[in-house]
Amino acid sequence: MMTVFKVNRLILMTPLKIPYGLADFQRLRREGFFYQDRTDRIGQLEAAGHQLVFLRPRRFGKSLLLSMLENYYDVNKADSFGELFGDLAVGRNPTPLRNRFFILKWDFSRIAAYGDLDAIQSAIHGHLNLAIADCAERYQLDVKLNEDDALYSFGRLLQAVNKTQRPLYLLIDEYDNFANEVMMRNNSHYGALLQGEGLLKTVFKNIKSAAGGLGLERVFITGVSPVVMSDMTSGYNVAINIYFDPEFNDLCGFTEPEVEGLVVQCLPQSACEAEFEDAMSTLRTFYNGYRFSEHAESGIYNPTLTLYFCRHLQRQRRFPNNLLDENLAMDRNKLQYLAGLPHGEDIIVKALGGDEPLAVEQLSERFGVEDMIHGVKDQTFMLSLLYYFGMLTLSSDISGLGKQLLTIPNLVARKLYIERLRECLLRPDFDAREDIDRAVERFISAGDLQLLCDFIEQRYFTILSNRDYRWSNELTIKVAFMTLLYNDHLYMMVSETETRRRYADLSLIVRPDMRRFQALDLVLEFKYVKLAETGLTAEQVRASTTELLAGLSKVSDRLAEAESQAREYMHDLQQRYPEAQLHGFAVVAIGFERLLWRKVAATQISNN
Repeated sequence: MMTVFKVNRLILMTPLKIPYGLADFQRLRREGFFYQDRTDRIGQLEAAGHQLVFLRPRRFGKSLLLSMLENYYDVNKADSFGELFGDLAVGRNPTPLRNRFFILKWDFSRIAAYGDLDAIQSAIHGHLNLAIADCAERYQLDVKLNEDDALYSFGRLLQAVNKTQRPLYLLIDEYDNFANEVMMRNNSHYGALLQGEGLLKTVFKNIKSAAGGLGLERVFITGVSPVVMSDMTSGYNVAINIYFDPEFNDLCGFTEPEVEGLVVQCLPQSACEAEFEDAMSTLRTFYNGYRFSEHAESGIYNPTLTLYFCRHLQRQRRFPNNLLDENLAMDRNKLQYLAGLPHGEDIIVKALGGDEPLAVEQLSERFGVEDMIHGVKDQTFMLSLLYYFGMLTLSSDISGLGKQLLTIPNLVARKLYIERLRECLLRPDFDAREDIDRAVERFISAGDLQLLCDFIEQRYFTILSNRDYRWSNELTIKVAFMTLLYNDHLYMMVSETETRRRYADLSLIVRPDMRRFQALDLVLEFKYVKLAETGLTAEQVRASTTELLAGLSKVSDRLAEAESQAREYMHDLQQRYPEAQLHGFAVVAIGFERLLWRKVAATQISNN
């Protein structure tokens, strides 16, 4: 790490311009903004096929990728090739297809998804017609438009293109955005657009036909999920899916070395090695961890959020307080949809806890609207959707039976799970915000867990006992503490923190930039005792003293076990976070009735 820091400091020449929220490749290059070169993949994309579909979560740089391809292939940009690509990988080794095409670009996220079916269809025709008119004007093609029928206009464009002997390249951005919005609002409208002779399905039938020798030579489509594509299968069954291919795992996104180089250039000249390491530790925890192919060698960082962080670091010389930019948050409505499905909440809890692996034989590549509305919502269905939405990602491990394992990629994604679970469990009638804040502040500032335990016993357990949960064990307790303690302004909260292949239930490590405040570094280990194991009824447990309960053999054994494990994890975590002053806690739940806790003294770490 130190070598990386020092070497990169030597190459820093001028302040870096961070292209936060900028997806215009031409402007980015001409105005000297930072660009992480992905032009070396152009040849691979050409070889992959003539009609490609590439899926990634929202805000993962797909629009910039399309803009780069647009500028590379546009015949009108031939004179600007050296300016735009000269110092990039493809500029040094261009492909024969450079600047060969007329470009037609549709952005389906710009189509209004509200109103009745006629209004939605009119919006589709309007957007497609505008793009066709722009294409005709840019290349001086004589195209007669039909304002009420964009497919007629598309046909006339193809006729004009054929007369020039110049091929057409169609780029479609966010192909599923508008249709998914329609589906969220009105399932019947969605079906009318995509089933039978629906307009959107007919659009893609026309694309397929045009690519069969009518002038459309290449198509590149981006989106988030394959839901819409599944419903268009009979109309458009020629596209090649490349989103699982390992060579395109980081086509959008940053690798660890790339983020290191970026951070170095955003730190002030006076920055030291420790500041660099603090920034990388924070970025790694909050934004890293995405693997879109089971054969990918390493995870990648969310590019938009990484640029958000680096822009703030450069301009303010500190980390952003809110590490999840609310303007760029992943779509919470989709997580809400999944939580509302049968057993959807169980999946969220299971993912959040991390105790059991989330495994599928194979991620679903196709599920249509009938699956979304009427199909069986099994674990494979829900885990696949969470993967496409960026809420889960492929683990580097596989199960003993060869199943694919999925995990929450990072702390930004974990926050969305916690927020959703808070909404499920802490409804408005359970709005004791001041009591929660008081109990949490007491714990993180003074290490006194009693107020929080009292709150969970008196308020949280009441809710859990009225819900049909099958996860009644230490996972339940851990999730309760996670939902109440989560605070990404102060902490890096890590569930199942890996320490030499062992796992601490819950670790709250103070963010490096927040160590000036009086928040404690915390490690919690949870155990669960069933009521039947105590020989007492629920009423007896609630009426018993802490001393009596702690003296029960099962409870005493679990407390001792939790203390021992917490102490071991603290020892390992201290070596990972040498600046932390760790405070350990053993917590034992007796049914959904009582919580007992003890402070855990850390062992002395040897300097040898």
